Amino acid sequence: MYLALYRKWRPKRFADLISQPHITATLQNEVRQNRIAHAYLFTGSRGTGKTSMSHIFAKAINCLHPIDGEPCLSCEICHGLEDGSILDVIEIDAASNSGVDNIRDLREAANFMPSRCRYRVYIIDEAHMLSTGAENALLKIMEEPPAHVVFILATTEVHKISPTIRSRCQRFDFHRIRTEDMVARLLMIAREEGLSLTGDAAQLLARIADGGMRDALSLLDQCASFSQMIDLKTVSTAAGIAGRDDLFAVSEAIAAKKPEAALKIIQELHDRSRDLERFCEELLDHYRNLMLMKTLDHPEDMVICLPDELDRLDALAERCPLSEILYCMTVLQDTLASLRRTAGKRVAMELCMIRLCTPSLSEDPTAILSRLDALEAAVRAGGAVQEAEPIREEPVVTQEMPEPEPEEPPQQEPKTQQEPKIEAKPVFEKMIDWPEVLNRIRQKNPLLYALLSDSVAYVKEDTLLIDSPNHMLGQMLRQQGHSGTIQQALAEQTGRKYRLVLRGNKTEPKESALLRSILQQAQAAGVPTELPDAGTPTEER
Repeated sequence: MYLALYRKWRPKRFADLISQPHITATLQNEVRQNRIAHAYLFTGSRGTGKTSMSHIFAKAINCLHPIDGEPCLSCEICHGLEDGSILDVIEIDAASNSGVDNIRDLREAANFMPSRCRYRVYIIDEAHMLSTGAENALLKIMEEPPAHVVFILATTEVHKISPTIRSRCQRFDFHRIRTEDMVARLLMIAREEGLSLTGDAAQLLARIADGGMRDALSLLDQCASFSQMIDLKTVSTAAGIAGRDDLFAVSEAIAAKKPEAALKIIQELHDRSRDLERFCEELLDHYRNLMLMKTLDHPEDMVICLPDELDRLDALAERCPLSEILYCMTVLQDTLASLRRTAGKRVAMELCMIRLCTPSLSEDPTAILSRLDALEAAVRAGGAVQEAEPIREEPVVTQEMPEPEPEEPPQQEPKTQQEPKIEAKPVFEKMIDWPEVLNRIRQKNPLLYALLSDSVAYVKEDTLLIDSPNHMLGQMLRQQGHSGTIQQALAEQTGRKYRLVLRGNKTEPKESALLRSILQQAQAAGVPTELPDAGTPTEER
């Protein structure tokens, strides 16, 4: 029967474990000095050697002839533990044995002496899956363990294990396998298995595995089934990273702000029965690569892609500001979470594409920063900055009293027929505590408060006139909800409901002055950005 590579090449000695010298050295010293603790806690990400280390340590403390802290692998104890004929080392899967009854059975069996070994070792894998009752039952025997019992708990989520359990264990944190160690191990295994594995292919396997040796060996096994000659093309096909043109097409449509092109690609993927949730994950990884290309001087070691894709990623990263990349990653993460909860995956992805292609629809700080970057680029290029059309004002109409003619004296009218009075409509006056209203707005919407900070308000009957020199305020108030925020703050302050009218400055500012105003408002709203000196071009980020 064929044995998978990750099982066939499972480490048998401490020396076979890679990238964990801080753990192997400590455990070997404990075996040499016979300082064996009663409980150990191994934690770390998947494929880093936790279970393998548990079995090696169980052999080492029971070996009849240990060599410098290593199991000899030749005595009857080592052979018996290897082939399963000795039952003094028990491995328990806590995911399927998480109940309190399972741990009670363990406690009863632990009181018996081991049959042939020095220690009875209990390896509890996925220990974070134990129920609360099971942990309490295990805690009792860990407080007063028999001298012949050793517990080894292995977990990927140590924070889920109760502090009372953790405090009674020697804790060892396993690191992710280093890329260079994994490459050397893969090349050695391929050579022993008679496979032709190129160095570039081994490097790509190590990057895809992301620190998990088991994942790398499983993928190598899959590549070996495809071809004995394993190169970059074989790895890319087996790993599913071939045919990434759709990812580049979508990201280029987003960069060009063409929602129709992005929606067309989603339609084609849907027609081909492509898993849109998986595509969203791949697109998120794609933007992670763009982020690394944008921020690192030498991103080749961290970017997971084929070598010939680096140039395409670099060219695309040059076109996209970092703020836009971060905004896209935020939207994709939200979409990925919603895709896992909804059945309408196509609609969710179409909404995602529209949001990515039109960041002006979003009030997220990353979207605002993306629009600021686009404005900076327009100013640097010398282009005209299109200002949003302000809210249309309602003219204030006042009716004046007619002047009497001096030549003719006013005629007396009968008291029954009174001439209607022509009264002037009251003009706008400052009749409310506008700073206090602004304070209330600041608690509800800091960005709206920043745009209103230089404004003055006047009241006439049930109308509130906002006089502001800010050209962005009109566009802000046209968006849903912002006018309601002002009216709610007014109602809380005055107890009345007002109709809002906006009067803004009609002069056209220069592009640099407008840019400075927008950036200052963004800073006041808490959006991180750099404010350049007036009249000086901003530097490329």
